[in-house]
Amino acid sequence: MRNKRQSIKDIATKLGVSPTTVSFVLNGKGEEKKISKEVINRVREYTTAINYKPNMVARSLRTGRTKILVFMVEDISNYFFSRIARIIEDIAYSKGYRVLFCSNENQDKRSRDLLNLFYERQVDGFIIIPSSGIRSDIKELIDNDIPVVLFDRYFPDLDTHYVVIDNYAASKNATQHLIDNGYRNIAFITTDVQQLQMLDRKRGYLDAVSKEGLQPTVLEIPFDDTDSKKGRELLRGFFSKKDGLDAVYFSTNYLTRSGLEIIKEIDAQAIADLGIVTFDDNELFRINTPTISAVAQPMEAIAQELMRIMLHLLKHKNKVSETIQVTLSAELIPRGSSLAKEKV
Repeated sequence: MRNKRQSIKDIATKLGVSPTTVSFVLNGKGEEKKISKEVINRVREYTTAINYKPNMVARSLRTGRTKILVFMVEDISNYFFSRIARIIEDIAYSKGYRVLFCSNENQDKRSRDLLNLFYERQVDGFIIIPSSGIRSDIKELIDNDIPVVLFDRYFPDLDTHYVVIDNYAASKNATQHLIDNGYRNIAFITTDVQQLQMLDRKRGYLDAVSKEGLQPTVLEIPFDDTDSKKGRELLRGFFSKKDGLDAVYFSTNYLTRSGLEIIKEIDAQAIADLGIVTFDDNELFRINTPTISAVAQPMEAIAQELMRIMLHLLKHKNKVSETIQVTLSAELIPRGSSLAKEKV
């Protein structure tokens, strides 16, 4: 059986000092409160000897803060999300906060369960990629004065703090890049979710091909099947039947990975012949043959902005009158997969 956790009161009784004195020493305020060096050393030596760990629940009840943030995304294993998570963790740690990471799989029930769990644990704030049906849950957090910052997407009719990129402009630019390099039969492969960022990427593609008088070709994969046998069969059927296709633009990096595998299975040479662009860069795309052109989101800037807003909300809780909404630009990185098409 583990030894009973000693409280500040237990330590004070053992050392013959007041609980307030112990608390000041443990919080690094001993010298400021003019506590003698002998007492400071005794408290430190004893708490080290017993491996004292503060009771975070008790501390949160006293201060009203847990110093814990939640970072909720679709899939924390995705390179884009995990990279931003790592940057956020470093910034948070430097400011005395710890971060809990979780994945909602773009499912409303799972999102709701996680929000309720962490709300009950009284975390200090949420950074969230919301699934489409949790608008009311986000509003409830905000109404309860819980700092919330959304990213990647938001609810247009809900006044929230957020950090996003200009998905429409980035997508239109990526499509135009293929058109300028001589590609005319360009397919757009995306998911079927009705979320703002995905709709903007689709809209950017459609406007670019429409402007040039080209025919759009869109394949929408059900979100739950993007990494399933059914999803792969949809991709296989699409590429097997699309004669004359000379380019493909994938709306996400995970669709790109699946698409590249299927194309190679059908015809290894097709990878070299097709113009290919992906939304969201990945280390694998830089070493693929050919290297894959990508729309790269500014991950460092996104993470910095998310934490800048969150720390501002935490510092001025209940006193922030204006909503902070940031839209960043993405960068197209041309590589071997979208080189100018040779003229026949």
